[in-house]
Amino acid sequence: FTPAGRIERMERRIVMAGTPREWTLERVLAAKLVLAITGVAFGLLLVASRPGALTALTLLVAPLLGWFAPDAILAGRADRRQQAIRLALADTLDQVTISVEAGLAFESALARTGRSSKGPLAEELLRTLQDVQAGMSRGEALKRLVERVEVDELHHFVLAIIQAESYGIPIAQVLRVQSGELRVKRRQLAEERAQKLPVKILFPLVLCILPTIFIVLLGPAALRMSEVFGT
Repeated sequence: FTPAGRIERMERRIVMAGTPREWTLERVLAAKLVLAITGVAFGLLLVASRPGALTALTLLVAPLLGWFAPDAILAGRADRRQQAIRLALADTLDQVTISVEAGLAFESALARTGRSSKGPLAEELLRTLQDVQAGMSRGEALKRLVERVEVDELHHFVLAIIQAESYGIPIAQVLRVQSGELRVKRRQLAEERAQKLPVKILFPLVLCILPTIFIVLLGPAALRMSEVFGT
């Protein structure tokens, strides 16, 4: 009953999440169905025990929560994985650059970096090398890497490598430039987040901290004034 486009998006999310064994497409669809049925059963029991408008609303909300809960969990896992890849990309690219400048070939540098590092980016690099060893060209393997990972910085890096290979530009030079650009972009992103921090703090400050301060400072004075005017 799931539309084809929806299934394709779910498969895309599973790939972005690293294709975990416990999160196959069939298991996700089964979990959605089971949780939705569980939500209906829970709503019916609640309506039967306590009839009312609130319990009737629960009968509508519980199945929807059960149906979309696996999607939300999978999307959160995929987003965390993409963020981890984005944060590790600059340091990983530095290791690849050092290895290439030391005389290793590009694939050997990727293999050395992937084996010496941990995390989702190292896993993706090793998977790319497996595609190359299986007979796929370097450009096609890198394109498949971009398809599995939705990180703009990695997309620019792969595009630069493919263009360098096609035009005969030394890969070490391209790696050095890409590494510098990634570090500048990461610093700019950190500065942007730091500039947004005062705005994010403003609402908790106004809603939570300032009322408490007013109660502590003005509360005794208000009580004193009420006693004076009351007498």
